[in-house]
Amino acid sequence: MDMLQSLFKSGTIIDLILLLMVVEVIALLVWRHFTGAGIAPSALLPFLAAGVCLMLAVKFALTGQDWTHVATALGGAFIFHLTDVACRWTCTERNRAEDKQFHVPEL
Repeated sequence: MDMLQSLFKSGTIIDLILLLMVVEVIALLVWRHFTGAGIAPSALLPFLAAGVCLMLAVKFALTGQDWTHVATALGGAFIFHLTDVACRWTCTERNRAEDKQFHVPEL
């Protein structure tokens, strides 16, 4: 139990989570490179960047950093979140337009 408390107080737990996120990104990009399947990097990166910013905000809060560090990380998460939503929205609208363009009516 002392080890877990130490991991949280020092913020090391967040470092481990960030490391796992980096491994996840690498694995997803390698998978896409070799199979052509999976999430496009342009869709993946804003989503993960928002998560990284949130993790940094938690780390700053856990380690007693100045509130401006927490606020900056949260602001970054918000910007990346808006970017992610905009990308998804554009992609959805593009797919709808293509569906209408190539729609074959049933007989």
